[in-house]
Amino acid sequence: MRNKYSARHVLAAIATLATIVLSCQNEDLSESSFDLIQSRILDTSCAISGCHSSTSDPAFLQHNLVLEKSVAYSNLVGVEPTLHNAKHDNLLRVKHHESDFSLLFHKISTTSGVSNYGSPMPLGLPLLSVGQVEFIRQWIDAGAPQKGQVADPALLDDEIAQPDPFTPPLPPAPGEGIQVSVGPFSVAPDFERELFVYKKLGNTEKIFVNRFEIKMRYNSHHFILYDFNDQIPSAIKPPFDFVRDIRNPDGSMATGLMIPMAYHVFVIGSQTPHFTYQFPDGIALELPADYALDFNSHYVNKQGIPIEGEVYINLYTVPQSEVTDIAIALNLPNNSLNLPANQRTTLTKTFIFNEKRTIYSLTSHTHQLGEKFVIKIKGGARDGETVYTNENWHHPPQLNYNPPIVLNPGEGLTSEITYNNTTNKTVNFGLTSEDEMGIIFGYYKAN
Repeated sequence: MRNKYSARHVLAAIATLATIVLSCQNEDLSESSFDLIQSRILDTSCAISGCHSSTSDPAFLQHNLVLEKSVAYSNLVGVEPTLHNAKHDNLLRVKHHESDFSLLFHKISTTSGVSNYGSPMPLGLPLLSVGQVEFIRQWIDAGAPQKGQVADPALLDDEIAQPDPFTPPLPPAPGEGIQVSVGPFSVAPDFERELFVYKKLGNTEKIFVNRFEIKMRYNSHHFILYDFNDQIPSAIKPPFDFVRDIRNPDGSMATGLMIPMAYHVFVIGSQTPHFTYQFPDGIALELPADYALDFNSHYVNKQGIPIEGEVYINLYTVPQSEVTDIAIALNLPNNSLNLPANQRTTLTKTFIFNEKRTIYSLTSHTHQLGEKFVIKIKGGARDGETVYTNENWHHPPQLNYNPPIVLNPGEGLTSEITYNNTTNKTVNFGLTSEDEMGIIFGYYKAN
């Protein structure tokens, strides 16, 4: 029986088969969606040029998130974040099929609707484009696979800028508070600018503040309001409205201008672009007439052009008749720090109170070597109970307690801080970024 297939048919079939095989080979060799994220976004904005490399400055390494090619996928997908607010909201760094529950998506998007997960990323560099954010969203919602193409690569060529997340807040209504601002000020190319300025609030009479609102421009690392304690010598207290930069233009520390920091008392702070804090009903800070605070702003600029920093602070007040208790700032430091080179060290210190204290809020403060900060109750029926834990030094949560923590005379709080000294020298307590601190901050009512 004669074969019905001619030589021409056989050659055509072979050609078709070869095309299919070549196509499969090309598909195997093509970059996956995650490969494109790595090469087009993570390498350029986060790892090589950003803060998430294994060789980063220790100030940006304690987040324990390295995004270099060899480890980025395993460090992102299915991993619990260290950021307290994100863990509280049941987010993962990347959650399969759920961008709304993926911290990565919220950190890169200015329109996700969430603003309490720390500074937008990449810090110090331009925001990702609308297309880049959408590409990552598509990849996450398709299951965040390591292999395969699940997002439209054309989105990565999009250059449409995301909307600037910063808009100045409206000031409080007359008689309901005051607004104070810092800036605008310039941040030089490839520079970290951290400044202090001692400013009067402009209140001509005593006020009672029960709510704060802070808004700041993109690329801010943090903003903190400090008071000075009673031990500060008058000769050291800085003049009003004088900007004190703690870094010289060459990046070295201006240690002489940092001396007032030793007398700081924390009042309020934020490392998110938009932060609001409110005391429980009936609780307020009492601020005397003609009051002043030390304003501390820190911006990071990794770009080749200057950027602009700016911060607004709204202090919302209530009538004295609505205040039942006055909040007092809590400031409990461990100044006896000795951290040997290239090792982890856990230090504890207990603070016992001689009078009853009702604690409304707690937060923590370390520098870049602080890896874990735990606060426990000392004494009484709750002895040893952990009431605060933070594993992200540059995003410490400020926890409110309802009901408040009531400590009787003879009871107190213990700080248990683990430091990871990744440097080649012993580190002690000090004011510069190369030194360390370990302080419990918060608010309480005495008696």
